[in-house]
Amino acid sequence: MNGGAQMKEEHSKRKILSRKIGKMGNSLGISLPKVLIDKLHVSQGDEIEFIENSQGEIVLKKVKQMKIPEHVRPEVLEAFFDVFEEDEDILNDLRDR
Repeated sequence: MNGGAQMKEEHSKRKILSRKIGKMGNSLGISLPKVLIDKLHVSQGDEIEFIENSQGEIVLKKVKQMKIPEHVRPEVLEAFFDVFEEDEDILNDLRDR
């Protein structure tokens, strides 16, 4: 994919960046302009979320990576989250007592 980001000012406070959608293997994709890379503090391998707000706009946000403490084994943490998802109603009921 080639081409630079095009930026235009809308009103006095909003900046609009536009990119062309290109083919990436069997998918479609866009490249992020440097100004967004810097603003989102992302680098290759990071994840971003696409969040739809109440106005129907899509917001990009970097996914925060949690570092697991050394004394916690990842499989134990994963098992905890599995139990939490299965028994969320029970745990919420206990919390509310």
